[in-house]
Amino acid sequence: MNGAQDLGGMQGFGPVMPEPNEPWFHDAWERRAFALTLAAGATGAWNLDMGRAARESLPPAQYLSSSYYQIWFEALIKLLISKGLVTADEIREGKAKTPAAPNLRKLLKDNVASAMSKGAPSDREAATPARFKIGDAVRTKQMNPATHTRLPRYCRDKRGTVIAVRGTHVFPDASATGRGEQPECLYTVQFAATELWGSDTTAASNCIDCWESYLERA
Repeated sequence: MNGAQDLGGMQGFGPVMPEPNEPWFHDAWERRAFALTLAAGATGAWNLDMGRAARESLPPAQYLSSSYYQIWFEALIKLLISKGLVTADEIREGKAKTPAAPNLRKLLKDNVASAMSKGAPSDREAATPARFKIGDAVRTKQMNPATHTRLPRYCRDKRGTVIAVRGTHVFPDASATGRGEQPECLYTVQFAATELWGSDTTAASNCIDCWESYLERA
């Protein structure tokens, strides 16, 4: 998805200004939005990649003018409605009008700490050998998918070198659209900065994690 979230290589947005000693949350509502998102995701109605895709699909003007947790909260509303867990009227009025959906998992208070520490690992057993090895010259594919992808626009159709083989993981492009995990091998690919940006750069190189289907031999 070529959405507003894919800012790599874009100009005109000003410098990144890190906040010294930035807190995890700037206000109590951010903490609550984070907790609601995790609790709702624990129902199993959607997965991690679907959550990312929901945030990416917000209208660009809304996305770029929103804070981090505003984006999370708006995406949560979108997911809840799309999965039939609430209606737009219920969101607007702040009151449930229909019975709760049956057979959903629940994240109970006593299980939060263990669930957070366990996480949701995405590594999987490999069904086939890795196609590429360290040192291989590769080129990323030119692609403009209408749905979620982890291949940034600025490094599509670019030459690079495989510098690490990371094993097999859930393929987010498939997972985000409900097509199953379709695990693929993941590689770290190093690109010369001039390959990505041309001669107008002071950088030396950039490394991107690329799934196997993003790559072809150079």
